[in-house]
Amino acid sequence: MSTTAFAIVLLAAVLHAVWNGLVKASEDRAIVLALISLGHVVFGLVLVLLAPLPAVASWPFIAGSTLIHWAYYFLLYHSYRLGDLSQVYPIARGIAPVLVALGAQFAVGEVLPAGAWAGILMVSAGILLLSRRALMSAAATKATGAALATGTCIAAYSIADGMGVRVAEGAIGYIGWLFVSEIFVVGFIFWRRGREMLFVKRSVWATGMVGGLVSAVAYGLVIYAKSLTLLGLVSTLRETSVIFAALIGVLFLGERPWKPRILAAGIVLAGVILMATSI
Repeated sequence: MSTTAFAIVLLAAVLHAVWNGLVKASEDRAIVLALISLGHVVFGLVLVLLAPLPAVASWPFIAGSTLIHWAYYFLLYHSYRLGDLSQVYPIARGIAPVLVALGAQFAVGEVLPAGAWAGILMVSAGILLLSRRALMSAAATKATGAALATGTCIAAYSIADGMGVRVAEGAIGYIGWLFVSEIFVVGFIFWRRGREMLFVKRSVWATGMVGGLVSAVAYGLVIYAKSLTLLGLVSTLRETSVIFAALIGVLFLGERPWKPRILAAGIVLAGVILMATSI
């Protein structure tokens, strides 16, 4: 994995942790998720003005990814509603790298060496360690199921976008039109909430729009990185965002217990090093 690709995805992981933290702290997560999608659309409009249309071969991937993202937002909302974000959502992020690596092997023929697989499994194990209570709790069955379904969606759109950007003949155009396509998600949520949107607090609007722009930059960097290196490696490094979020909670928000989080971070770090040095 090149140093450039590594740095790009690591930056995206930090940004991803930031926007998830904004959603976690929001008063109305459904509206904030809609505003995040709106932020994606705004960012996408800027990009489509700067780049030519992506190649026709990439359009089915844009359409497919948009539909999968719709399911992702729906499941993400219910994951937040049914369970503790800090313990349930890492399940979704933890299973995604393994699913992406497997999917990429069958869909695009990306066969990873044993060392890379060991690193991916270590990263997933470290992330899942943050959810040990949710995984062992019978009361969390519904929340865990929603998180697993969310993780499957993450893997599906990761593979779709990885394949799409490679045939788009231009990453910026692909990213731009992918984000613009989220206007359908925005329209659906705004329609469902109706007049309520007129009374949304300015702080919620600000949180959603800032989160949307940060999220758009983060995922745009990830898609670009997929044009440079293997999908499984990009997905695995991206999911370290969960560990960044946990460390932010320990160091700056005083969240406890801290020892399991530090242990999880150490396992993830070891997995990333093993993965990066195996390619």
